[in-house]
Amino acid sequence: MEINPLFDAWERAWSGRDPGAFAAVCVEAVHYEDPLTPPLVGVDALAGHARRLWTAAPDARVSTTGARLSDGTFACAPCRVAGTHTGPLGRVSATGRAVDVHALVYAELDDGRFLRVRVFFDAYAAAMALGVLPKPGTAGERALLMLRGFGIRG
Repeated sequence: MEINPLFDAWERAWSGRDPGAFAAVCVEAVHYEDPLTPPLVGVDALAGHARRLWTAAPDARVSTTGARLSDGTFACAPCRVAGTHTGPLGRVSATGRAVDVHALVYAELDDGRFLRVRVFFDAYAAAMALGVLPKPGTAGERALLMLRGFGIRG
C-alpha cells in the first residue's frame, strides 16, 4: 500500500481548514491523541480539535519533513506544524508568537484509512515558543523552580 497519498491528504485536512476532509482519510470511529488533548473518538471530535487549532493559529499548516514508513497495518510520518498564535487557545490569550513544532504521527490503518492516530511532539517546547513557560537557564525558569520547591540551580 502506498502511504504517501494518505498522509498527503491528512496534511491537507489540517492545513486546508476543511473539517469534512478528515472523513476521507479516517474511519468514522477514529481514535486520536496528542499531548494537548485527551483521547478523542470519532471524525467529528477530531474535526472539533482541528477547529481549535485553526482558531488559535488561523495560518497553521502541516508539512512533511521526511520519509514516511508503513508495513500495511501501521504507519509513521514525521511532520512539522507551523503557525502564528493570534487567537485564543483554551485559557491562553493570543500571544502573536510564531510556533514551529516538529511532530511524529503514528497510526494504525484500516482498509487504507486511519483507525488510530497518535501524534507526538514536545508540548513544553511549544509552550516556550508561545512564552507560556520559561526557557531553560532564564530568570523565569529559576523563579518557576523556586515556586515548585526545587530551589535555584547554578
